Amino acid sequence: MTTAVVVGSGPNGLAAALTLAAAGVQVRIIEAADVLGGGVRSAELTLPGLIHDECSAFHPFALGSSFGRDFDLAGAGLNWLWADAELAHPLSGATGAVLRRSVSETAAGLGADGARWQRTFGPLAERFGTISGEFLQPMLHVPKHPIHLARFGAFSAPPATLIGRRFREDPARALFGGVAAHAFTKLNLPLSSAIGVALATAAHAFGWPVAEGGSSSIRDAILRRCGEFDVTTETGRTITAIAEIADADLVLLDTTPGAALRILGDQVPGRVRRGFRRFRHGPGAFKVDFAIAEGVPWSYEPARSAGTVHLGGRFEETVAAERSVARGVLPERPFVLVGQQWLADPSRSVGDTHPLYSYAHVPAGYDGPDEVVTEAIIARIEEHAPGFRDRILATHVRSAAGMQQHNANYVGGDITTGANDARQLVFRPRAGLSPYSTGVEGVYLCSAATPPGAGAHGMCGHLAARKALADLAR
Repeated sequence: MTTAVVVGSGPNGLAAALTLAAAGVQVRIIEAADVLGGGVRSAELTLPGLIHDECSAFHPFALGSSFGRDFDLAGAGLNWLWADAELAHPLSGATGAVLRRSVSETAAGLGADGARWQRTFGPLAERFGTISGEFLQPMLHVPKHPIHLARFGAFSAPPATLIGRRFREDPARALFGGVAAHAFTKLNLPLSSAIGVALATAAHAFGWPVAEGGSSSIRDAILRRCGEFDVTTETGRTITAIAEIADADLVLLDTTPGAALRILGDQVPGRVRRGFRRFRHGPGAFKVDFAIAEGVPWSYEPARSAGTVHLGGRFEETVAAERSVARGVLPERPFVLVGQQWLADPSRSVGDTHPLYSYAHVPAGYDGPDEVVTEAIIARIEEHAPGFRDRILATHVRSAAGMQQHNANYVGGDITTGANDARQLVFRPRAGLSPYSTGVEGVYLCSAATPPGAGAHGMCGHLAARKALADLAR
């Protein structure tokens, strides 16, 4: 019987394990941490009973993932929930913009830019079922829906600053800028629109759902399916050399390219080694979780019903903050994402005490005082929600360095596992037609460093496992 070892148990490692096991491979998962799940773990970080997501929180691409559909994760207990609004972006004076599932409802709230928003995202949302299937795989492939993909590409290829100029007024410009900032890159670069366009379109097509009970429910659903195929797991063990698992026919590494090089040593061919060494990580996330009484008193009323709130100010402010972070400078007012998962999933709260999720974009490996960024996050929320500070009951801080300690794939706090510059959006993790291959027979990379990149969709692991199975068949 063919055997496989999967190193790492993030959503991609778990997806790879399940894909292999369902094909008849005997699979063992080895995880360095004491708990399985990688980026889809949840825990009581502040007060007893409050469920906080430790990294991945909202899952706009999960419903478009063929992996989730193929293995019926809903049938394994995974339940998706939505807040009343997907996203709010407050501005000064209790104004702002809100993104709802309905394109027309979103457009109606954007004044003079409503028609432009409708023209931009309406056709994309209508076709997103096919479009998502195209970009949730390696960029270099023969498309099944070239016309749909071409329209998506027309808005994704330019810099975000150029797409932002399609909109004339601050609310729509800020709304798009905040979504584009998820790329963790300078927004004047080619392809810096891609992630923003994809996320905004996904919000209209599928929403930004949360997993009931916490993101760990994604892990639990995949593990239930793995249990049907007798997949075994081992935690608290770090693999440092391929010799430790040399008895396996297949090895899939849910690791960074750098970690893969350390494990594989001189077995990696020179061309692959050079590509992996050139792989770049992006800026970091500095995460603060709060336990808060009653909720956040947002001045901009729609933010009180939005699952996600972006605090970036006007479009130009977001662009400037992301430029500073990319240059290694902490902005005085960094871009902050706030997650109010309990609005969709009240089971995460205890009475009127709620878990609030937040992180700020910071330079890679930022090692300044925790108090500086924590206070910057609180100040940004307080700016748009006067009285917030008085509602804080407890906090849990995880710095950029702490993010890497929590998950070795988050180098320098890089929760996207790789810089989202133009080269790495097209060639990830290296230039070549086989992004999952390491050049070592039977060994594959399956982390978010491979296509299609970050997210709890599981497609990196699923596609890497399918590549391994195809090679095995040959």
